[in-house]
Amino acid sequence: MIKKVLVANRGEIALRVMRSCKEMGIATIAVFSEADRTSKHVAYADEAYCIGPAASKESYLCIDKILSVAKQYGADAIHPGYGFLSENSTFASRCAAEGIEFIGPNGETMDMMGDKISARIKMIAAGVPVVPGTKEPLKSLEEAHEVAKQIGFPVMLKASAGGGGKGMRLIYKEEEVAEAYTTAKSESLSSFGDDTVYIEKFVEEPHHIEFQILGDKHGNVIHLCERECSVQRRNQKIVEESPSCFITPELRKEMGDAAVAAAKAVNYVGAGTIEFLVDCNRNYYFLEMNTRLQVEHPITEEVLGVDLVKEMINIANGLPLRYKQEDIVQRGHAIECRICAEDTSFNFMPSPGVIKQITEPQGIGVRLDSYVYEGYEIPVHYDPMIGKLIVWATTREYAIERMRRVLHEYKITGVKNNISYLRRIMDTPDFVEGHYDTGFIAKNTDFLLQEETDGLQETEDVAIMAAYIDYLMNLEENTSGSKSDDNSPISRWREFGRQKGVLRI
Repeated sequence: MIKKVLVANRGEIALRVMRSCKEMGIATIAVFSEADRTSKHVAYADEAYCIGPAASKESYLCIDKILSVAKQYGADAIHPGYGFLSENSTFASRCAAEGIEFIGPNGETMDMMGDKISARIKMIAAGVPVVPGTKEPLKSLEEAHEVAKQIGFPVMLKASAGGGGKGMRLIYKEEEVAEAYTTAKSESLSSFGDDTVYIEKFVEEPHHIEFQILGDKHGNVIHLCERECSVQRRNQKIVEESPSCFITPELRKEMGDAAVAAAKAVNYVGAGTIEFLVDCNRNYYFLEMNTRLQVEHPITEEVLGVDLVKEMINIANGLPLRYKQEDIVQRGHAIECRICAEDTSFNFMPSPGVIKQITEPQGIGVRLDSYVYEGYEIPVHYDPMIGKLIVWATTREYAIERMRRVLHEYKITGVKNNISYLRRIMDTPDFVEGHYDTGFIAKNTDFLLQEETDGLQETEDVAIMAAYIDYLMNLEENTSGSKSDDNSPISRWREFGRQKGVLRI
């Protein structure tokens, strides 16, 4: 049985994995770059080792360094989190060769499903509906022009090895093909080391629906229902919820069965996600499979009461699934907002820097997966997401109300962030009514980017500054020995109130 896990990642996902390990009595090893020396996951782990400079390719993407630490310090398993090496088949295969359990699918499965062209072919063979498109990589710009005209515009150009919206370009007319082809190949090469691209028909006004699946080493596979991931900006998810208010019970069963068939077709082991596009008539098409834990996995955990990381570890230990399909029943409603250090008023430019003050929301039905703290400097080298705010309530209406409340409570100063932007999403009529698809952000851009005109944010900022000044004044008085007659610290704001006769105690 697994006794020590090296988490080959950083930030909030490293912490999230370590917390489940802690509950299971499993020791953890953190690896970190020089830029992450003060990161919370480093302090939380039982052991922590530096693996290189800030650049990902010299640290978090360096297979040799990670495996060297795992072998030297006795890790018998590695959890990759998401991003970085989580879908790298070479890494999974190297772990197996070194006698280290990779907590996830094997390299062969990753190769089949990580390559989107290969995955399309597999899904067609398994009887899973796919979006019309190419079955082979595009070999030239001329072929891209020809295929796009045959399929019919609009089309989507995609990186075969891609994910996270990288290497994707939406093309509405023939004049856009050349630029899209060149930039998609370039972005795919820089992001994944592979410039292979393909074309598929663009499904207009689609919902992005994904099904969480679990598969064990004994051939058992179940799905854990769906997540609605249609609030996206530039193909990057911003807000997710579960269950989807667009999916009917009948469609949920049909798509769930298709997700299980897809996983069984590749003998899937571990936690994974089958992603679908669903058009306005509720026709669904296989989009891709993510052979890892998803960023948005907490909302599935909240509505099902299942710890996915613990299940992944149990599966890696060779245990059969603890759940049967009939055990999986959604309860209540969960929403997740991705908290990012970015300037929404300046084209969402990343905003690294030192966090001066942070007030985290609390209360019933609230979960915050984050890794930052007051005084922490967000590095420039990595993704700007600093946390995920998750709420659960008995109904979708109550979940939205709760998310509004916690976004109001959540305060971060020192770096720009998207909290106000997320607040406006929760107030947008299309979202509140559940009438939205992947075009939601584009349709509501003006509303979402408007300045806050009610003065609420400005008032809150002034209040925070006033309270902090008061704290510093008290600190100065206490240090200097200046005290009141009753030998207790005096706030200068309170003293001012007494002088003016406006304070009643």
